[in-house]
Amino acid sequence: MDAIEKAIRNALEKGNAEDRAFREKVYRSAFAALDRALQANPGVTVELAINRRKSIQAKITEIESEFLPAVPDVAPGGEAPAVELAADAAPTVEAGQAAPSPVVDGPVQSGSDAPHSRVLPVVPDIMPAPGLPAAPAIDMSAPASAQAAAEVAPDRDERRIRGRRLPLTAIFLGVTLLAAIGIGLFFAMQTGVFKTPAQLDTAPPQAPPTVEDDDFTPADGETGPAKPGAADQSRDWINVFSPTDPTHVSAPSDAKAEVMKDDTGSFLRIQSGASGSAISFDVGQGVLEKLAGKHAVFDIIARSEDGKETQMSVDCNFGELGDCGRKRYAVGQQQNEYLFDVKFPDKHPGSAGTIAINSDFDKQGKAADIYEIRVSVEP
Repeated sequence: MDAIEKAIRNALEKGNAEDRAFREKVYRSAFAALDRALQANPGVTVELAINRRKSIQAKITEIESEFLPAVPDVAPGGEAPAVELAADAAPTVEAGQAAPSPVVDGPVQSGSDAPHSRVLPVVPDIMPAPGLPAAPAIDMSAPASAQAAAEVAPDRDERRIRGRRLPLTAIFLGVTLLAAIGIGLFFAMQTGVFKTPAQLDTAPPQAPPTVEDDDFTPADGETGPAKPGAADQSRDWINVFSPTDPTHVSAPSDAKAEVMKDDTGSFLRIQSGASGSAISFDVGQGVLEKLAGKHAVFDIIARSEDGKETQMSVDCNFGELGDCGRKRYAVGQQQNEYLFDVKFPDKHPGSAGTIAINSDFDKQGKAADIYEIRVSVEP
């Protein structure tokens, strides 16, 4: 017993197999499952799908023949009883007429020399297919042997015969067309016919950290973030902030600043409040006195909180020496150096200054880790 026959018979055993309506539900389920399996397999051609439906149609015809009664014998010289075929295409033998010889499907009934005919149903759709490669070939159209079995005798009313067979033909054509369309759509989706140019572009995104400046244009050769240590060459750095001395940091009531440590070292994790308030870092008056009248480069070594890239904004207030304009940086998860330069006027600062950092310009509560803030004078 092959897999198709076994699956159908198992399904019939779960209900009343003598009930024709129940059997038809099982057959429909088998065809529906086969259609799902065909549509899920990109390697199935339209021709192969039709052949698989033909195979399951033949198997169902064979199973169904076991449940339907044979046409009774015709008594010689007497009246022939009415012959009833299942489904839709059964002619009737009228009383007083000799019954034409039917086409026999299956073995001859024991105890009689007259041929018998089995009734063949119109078979709808079933069959859970565990995996398409092992699924049998099928087709909605009945094979030639099944069609011959259903032809008991020619009917004088040809219009009635044709009228009863039209629904089966229409169903076959409709299901075949839908299967072809479904398979075509599946292949089109697999090959990217409906994808936009942006979806077809599978190149890795190129989005390195950048600097956005609202009201400041960087000097020639200046970049936003740099790799740690890239700005160290030939520079004499002055420390502005270090996590070892967080006393010169001010956080508003709805912002947070906390010293933390991991395998990358110590850092200050800052998180701006919902109001967008920034955390202030003091720039001592003594530091500003060294920068007066000179071109200075500030370096903020920072990263975003794990798994949460953010946009960090920076503002400065250097008292009598002015400010640095507002700057925005796209801060990633890797530790980087974010640089900006300021040309200070040649005057006495008069007081200390501040550098204010907003950890999340979009006000979504994202945090930034500040490892160090330093400044150096351009030679």
